[in-house]
Amino acid sequence: MIITTFSKVVRETKYKVIIYKYIPRWWWTWHLHGAVVVADPQVNLINQGCSSYNETNLRSFFANINGTFSELRSDIVNQSKHFGTAQEARGEVITYTMFQCRNYLSQRDCLSCFNNATIQIRNCSNGNGARVIYDGCFLRYESNIFFSQTTEPGNGVKCGNKTGKGGNDFGSAGKEALMNLQTATPKIKGFYAATKTQLPNNNNGGAIYAVAQCVETATQSDCLACMNVGYNNLQTCLPNSDGRAYDAGCFMRYSQTPFFADNQTIDITPYLTQGGSSKKWAIIGGVGGGVVLVVILLALFAWYRHSKKPKRVPRGDILGATELKGPVNYKYNDLKAATKNFSEENKLGEGGFGNVKQGTLKNGKVVAVKKLILGQTDKMEDHFESEVKLISNVHHRNLVRLLGCCSKGQERILVYEYMANSSLDRFLFGNKKGSLNWRQRCDIILGTARGLAYLHEEFHVSIIHRDIKSGNILLDDDLQPKIADFGLARLLPGDQSHLSTRFAGTLGYTAPEYAIHGQLSEKADTYSYGIVVLEIISGPKSTEMKVDDNGHEYLLQRAWKLHEEGMHMELVDKSIEASEYETGEVKKIMEIALMCTQASASMRPTMSEVVMLLKSKGLFENMQPSMPVFVESNMKARGDISASTGGSSTTTSNATVSTSIVSAR
Repeated sequence: MIITTFSKVVRETKYKVIIYKYIPRWWWTWHLHGAVVVADPQVNLINQGCSSYNETNLRSFFANINGTFSELRSDIVNQSKHFGTAQEARGEVITYTMFQCRNYLSQRDCLSCFNNATIQIRNCSNGNGARVIYDGCFLRYESNIFFSQTTEPGNGVKCGNKTGKGGNDFGSAGKEALMNLQTATPKIKGFYAATKTQLPNNNNGGAIYAVAQCVETATQSDCLACMNVGYNNLQTCLPNSDGRAYDAGCFMRYSQTPFFADNQTIDITPYLTQGGSSKKWAIIGGVGGGVVLVVILLALFAWYRHSKKPKRVPRGDILGATELKGPVNYKYNDLKAATKNFSEENKLGEGGFGNVKQGTLKNGKVVAVKKLILGQTDKMEDHFESEVKLISNVHHRNLVRLLGCCSKGQERILVYEYMANSSLDRFLFGNKKGSLNWRQRCDIILGTARGLAYLHEEFHVSIIHRDIKSGNILLDDDLQPKIADFGLARLLPGDQSHLSTRFAGTLGYTAPEYAIHGQLSEKADTYSYGIVVLEIISGPKSTEMKVDDNGHEYLLQRAWKLHEEGMHMELVDKSIEASEYETGEVKKIMEIALMCTQASASMRPTMSEVVMLLKSKGLFENMQPSMPVFVESNMKARGDISASTGGSSTTTSNATVSTSIVSAR
């Protein structure tokens, strides 16, 4: 009766907070056997942070976040899960989310902690990444996948301000408890451990409660590495009565005040036997000492770099784990060594902006290193740095990632992610000719369109590629396309909207209004994309001339003639099995390509419209392409070239440029 009355006071009076302050809330849950059930989601905020880079397509991004939150909430409610990951995609926007509760929380407390986190994390507003860490749980989302990350620059520690009762005994016992957790947790299924370490009797039976936890998507070695960092961070707290260490993929906490019930502990003894206590101490001490040394060296290195760049403005208190850091500044000698002095034997390809060499960095990472050929101006240094920073912040699954750059004297070097399958042209015209099936070709057509749509319409600055061709479309391990060299034309000096000093394109792929009059818009990329699609369907290069009884014709001419005659299937690469494709699909893709190459730039679809058309079912009889511009070798043009350029018909002075549209490179 006393308990019932008191519980009513706890629930109904304003003194509830005061009561909770002096009586541990878990005690009510486990020691009154159901007479009072007080939720304790442990939402004491330990750390939070936001990315300094904003998501551009906020509508889709927020919708993705809401979708992943809903999925994770369902996992907690319906399956009583304490850990989960989710991802959602809308168009080109992908969002990844992870949530984890401490295993000692009840299902209700876990859900409550999750709900608190979903509210707190929205304070990041437009940031494309965020993280919230409570005592009881953590929540994180990103525009890039991060599920395997454990140790990141955003790790830290939070110590209590009171010395633990027991003095030296408490400090020694705390160190041993944390050391044992560091050793055992990576070996336990689920990467979670909770222990209670009793202090000597002269401390009135006091104890140390401690937990350690890694994300379940980590590997055992990554969990151990994270535990090592956490253990060393917590050494700065002892002998204070409590402390918490957090990282991208793990959490450690100890306290003299119980924060979970005694029946929630786990026997970790079986996971500690590794050849005796003295050996264990020696190994852990050595690892710990090594980690401390590495941390000190990294701190000194960071201080040195900071002192060398005093003009840089701090970005604020942002988690390293959620921050997209921009381009890495590589050392010239490191890139020189990685490419064997930029050796020709490491050459991957070449283009209008320079040669690309394969390189292997000191850490074993394989990269593609591109030495640029650019004009020099007085403002080249600042211009280069700002443009490279912009390009490096472009992130899309169908765009090659720019990792970093290097400047030395007049030399400018870019470092990209490496694509083992090289470029599309090798699969169409080179040593891998004929190896792509129809479905793979369709995936490349759609993926390339998505990448261009992102550059034109979804990135916060519209980027026109200017040099879309099969050689600038690289293929990853799954033969998915990634557009390379985007944004490089921005590094050229001069006006970027109407090029008057330097042509940035490849003959045979270039829109006539750009090649003849230098008129540049996103529709120039659309034209080049249409040419590439015709190459993917048919196999030959756009500049390869086909000779028959009716004379000679280039790819675009042949495609248009087959379209007019209703013989679309004649264009398909003969190396593809006829059973792999349907007439309707071939006709649709071919007509989309011809719509992209129409003479008038204004009549060409945007790349987002191209994506929509490719994904639509069936044909679209009400959208028929008009005749493209053909430029013959005798320098006479067919088609409405004045419509494509906005001016009069082609003159002799422009003919040299015009004929280069179809001439071999």
